[in-house]
Amino acid sequence: MEIHRLIKDRWSPVAFSDKKPGRDTIKLLFRAASMAPSSYNIQPWKFIYGIKGDDAVYDTLFELLMDGNKAWAFTAPVLAMSIIETVPPGRDSQNKYAWHDTGMAVGNLLLQAMDLELYLHQMGGFDHDGAKDILNLPENHTPGAMMAIGYKGDPSVLKPEIAKRDNDRTVRKPLEEFVFSEKF
Repeated sequence: MEIHRLIKDRWSPVAFSDKKPGRDTIKLLFRAASMAPSSYNIQPWKFIYGIKGDDAVYDTLFELLMDGNKAWAFTAPVLAMSIIETVPPGRDSQNKYAWHDTGMAVGNLLLQAMDLELYLHQMGGFDHDGAKDILNLPENHTPGAMMAIGYKGDPSVLKPEIAKRDNDRTVRKPLEEFVFSEKF
């Protein structure tokens, strides 16, 4: 048996093509996210996205990025952010599975993107507090991760030290380091 090619071939490039995926394609990604399992079917995920040159929200999301991410993310034609609803409607306590469930939704989105030859690079390096304010997130919502989405591009448009990262593939830990069967 082998790992599915979409999982095995997944990686996070830093160079994207300026070719924009169509809105129907982007909506398909979010439909795939909507199919993720969630505790009590609460579906605590929300997303905001923008297309470069088409949507003001793209510029807003870009400005929230830390400089290290801006140095390459400017090549991405789509920027998106996952937003987690931490307290579900009608409840007064936190959904302790909201982050996990949102991660599952992003995993679906990512695999759907890979199937369409789109790539996704997730980022934690952005102004989380600024995102809450600028995007007017309700009190029970918090930014998750930012995502650059697009087709594979030419790393030569980036500074050499950043372009080098486009060829780097991360090494995965051996199973013995994180899978246990009798004792932790």
